[in-house]
Amino acid sequence: MRVTSLGFLTDVALRVLEGAETTDRGDYLVVRTPDNPDFYWGNFLLLGAWPGPGTGDGWLARFAAEFPRARHVALGVDSVDEHGADGDAEVPAEFLAAGLEPERVTVLTCADVRPPPNLNTEAEIRPLASDDDWQQSFQLGIRCYGDDGPYLRRRAGARRRLTEAGRAAWFGAFTGARLLAQLGVCDADDGLARYQDVETDPAARRRGLAGTLVWRAGRYAREAFGVHTLVIVADPAEAAIRLYRACGFADAQSQFSFQRAPEG
Repeated sequence: MRVTSLGFLTDVALRVLEGAETTDRGDYLVVRTPDNPDFYWGNFLLLGAWPGPGTGDGWLARFAAEFPRARHVALGVDSVDEHGADGDAEVPAEFLAAGLEPERVTVLTCADVRPPPNLNTEAEIRPLASDDDWQQSFQLGIRCYGDDGPYLRRRAGARRRLTEAGRAAWFGAFTGARLLAQLGVCDADDGLARYQDVETDPAARRRGLAGTLVWRAGRYAREAFGVHTLVIVADPAEAAIRLYRACGFADAQSQFSFQRAPEG
């Protein structure tokens, strides 16, 4: 199966760099991260086309067979058209009955990122490097998501390994030596760089930190990785997408998926 959508093409490339395994089943791709089984989008099926009516139970059965111990369900669709190849936009009723939530996000691209309108000139913007930097990165994730479980710890470890391997850089915005915002930018091969995990401390929002990080990290990626296209993904209903557009990104594609989190 050849992945064509920019969002999932870069998603899969990053998961592989982090240690995921992929298995091509012909009409779908299995992405598996043995070291982080609680990472939904490190353990998912990528369908080769929009699921047609009446196929939902079959896809749920395939997921259960590939991930028998998983408490979640995660299905991506390698399509940029919500109507699918056959022109039918219907979500399989079996997905809805099983509690899966459909999601559509926007994939944005640009060749050369520009400074945000609200450029922050007070914070120190730099790559994470020291043990303290990476511990602060983990702690910032807790402040953003309210969770300090195994998933965040494993995610922090994967970020650092990618960075130290030269395939990514994690940038932070520091004030008084305290990390207040962060993001990653990763070399996804084929001239593409993908942004990851734009996070700002809830107490430090609306200071221009995220936009400044997007700009600085994009400049770094073009020089360090030699890429020609920067890729970022955003919820079209959230404020972040307006920030990315202000930094020079333009809507390129839509990305579609279905997910059910574990109960409880």
